[in-house]
Amino acid sequence: MIEFRYDTQLLIEGEDLDEDLISDYFTSHFKGDCLLAVGDEELVKIHFHTNEPWRVLEYCAALGEIYDIVIEDMDRQARGLKG
Repeated sequence: MIEFRYDTQLLIEGEDLDEDLISDYFTSHFKGDCLLAVGDEELVKIHFHTNEPWRVLEYCAALGEIYDIVIEDMDRQARGLKG
């Protein structure tokens, strides 16, 4: 059984982005694992496993423009289905 079902990936484009602050926010506000928040002041790549990807999208959209959004259902993938 997969604890955190949705592999959530996206890019945030904005101004004065801080990957450390974004990472800290994720850690203190979202349940999940495998967090990756890397980039610079204008572009940050997010990778996160969670059961509530809509919360991640809502937060990231508040930081800037989000795009290249991918949400994959890892439970379905583990059962050999399209995720």
